Amino acid sequence: MDVQPTGMLLVISGPSGVGKGTLVQWLMAQDDSIVFSVSATTRAPREGEIDHQHYHFMTEADYARLVRENAFLEHAEVHGHHYGTLVSEVADRRAAGQNVLLDIDTQGALQVMQKAPDAVSVFILPPSFEELERRLRGRQTESEADIRRRLANARQEVLLLPRYAYALVNDDLDRACATLKCIVDAEKQRTTRFHPQL
Repeated sequence: MDVQPTGMLLVISGPSGVGKGTLVQWLMAQDDSIVFSVSATTRAPREGEIDHQHYHFMTEADYARLVRENAFLEHAEVHGHHYGTLVSEVADRRAAGQNVLLDIDTQGALQVMQKAPDAVSVFILPPSFEELERRLRGRQTESEADIRRRLANARQEVLLLPRYAYALVNDDLDRACATLKCIVDAEKQRTTRFHPQL
């Protein structure tokens, strides 16, 4: 009997600076069944970011063309830039049994949850807004105006928490990593992922 499960679509989001990237990197290092969906964006690369590895960096014109062609599973404007998940990054991988991870903002996450109701959604919370501000300033990658905008956006994003299946407070990295791994391991065993061939 063949019991190869279909892949999971794992959606992780939360405010800028909450530590999503660190959690995602740890999870992927622990679980080789998870593949990262590389988002498209119109923003410029940050230092150390590599095209097609961290993001698909593209022009506004190319991005607009892909929107017209319905090439995105979700897309949104965030912090003054456009981001989107290409359908091609997700569908084939899930069909092959891979678990696809999306690290995306709340606007995009809600679109994905609507189009893919079986998606596993996790919202990462900071221990406090004061700590979130400290983390954002510590990155030293944004201007003062960007930091203020991200903090204002964070307060609105947290209001969307009830739309997610899971909440995870990133107040202790080891504990947050372990909790995220538990969520993923349990979700892999959902009966809806299995289609036995008798």
